[in-house]
Amino acid sequence: MTRSASPPAAIDYWATLGLEPGADAAALKRAFRQQARRWHPDLNGNDPVAEERFKRVNEAYAVLSDPKRRQAWERGQEAGGAQSGSRDRFASGFPAFEEYLEALFGRTTTAASDDDDEPEDGPTDLADEEPPEPTAAPASAPAGRSREHGGGRVTQAPASPPPVQASADLETTVELTPEQSLAGERLELSLPDGTVVELWTPPLAGDGWRLRLAGVAPGGADHFIQLRVCTPEGLRIDGLRVLYTLDLFPPAAALGCRAVVPTLQGDVQLTVPPGSSSGRLLRLRGRGLAHRGQRGDQLVEIRIVVPEQLNDAEAALYRRLEQLAEQAEAEAEAG
Repeated sequence: MTRSASPPAAIDYWATLGLEPGADAAALKRAFRQQARRWHPDLNGNDPVAEERFKRVNEAYAVLSDPKRRQAWERGQEAGGAQSGSRDRFASGFPAFEEYLEALFGRTTTAASDDDDEPEDGPTDLADEEPPEPTAAPASAPAGRSREHGGGRVTQAPASPPPVQASADLETTVELTPEQSLAGERLELSLPDGTVVELWTPPLAGDGWRLRLAGVAPGGADHFIQLRVCTPEGLRIDGLRVLYTLDLFPPAAALGCRAVVPTLQGDVQLTVPPGSSSGRLLRLRGRGLAHRGQRGDQLVEIRIVVPEQLNDAEAALYRRLEQLAEQAEAEAEAG
């Protein structure tokens, strides 16, 4: 096939669709459908340039798929684009994405308005697109069969295909060691369509961080990366700080105790003050990560846990504690 060179025009329609000049009709349709889905405003609500790109994609397909308009464009003449007398089908807004896909696959979308006697000229009216896959018709009227009705013949239409579902954001969990989180780590993420994305995690990244890759998921959705930076002992990393949750039974938290706590440098004994409630933070200075002359601390969070089952003696003690608490509250109100 002979490839024709693109004319010196303000807009290169071949480049707009990502094609080499002179591509055949099948490649033209395929590229148009891919680019239209990529830039439809319904799927790019936060992208200010998506609307303009979507118009360019439609205009490029309208010109290149019409032999007369394509020849005029190749000669450097007006090709019936935005400057021509033809109406802009997007002047009053964009069709819903579902309706747009219906037109894209060759099905009728909406009825023309009363003052619109002639069919619109544009790439969203693709009568030559391949029809959808045949689907089974209802049992009362099988597809491909007709029945008599009122002296005429009525043909039952096939059942409609399932509705198109909107694209959704994707998420991948990536585990890092404390050392990898300090300077940043190179990652290779394989997307569902086979594309491999290379990225680096930020330095001093922490456990629970979410990194956003905008527009790389199918349909223009985002792909999020959830970082997990922790050790087998339960230490969680947040920059130079180390976080640890210490579970205590109520007596130990109420009376105080000494507990063994893991750190990056080994186990240490921690003194828990009496009257420690859930959420209290105890600091172990200098037990965090070191980076460029700085060293972080380790924070130990107290969490009070209750035994799942109590024996009779334990239950009796808890009831007695409840009675004492109620008595103390009553005395405080009376006094």
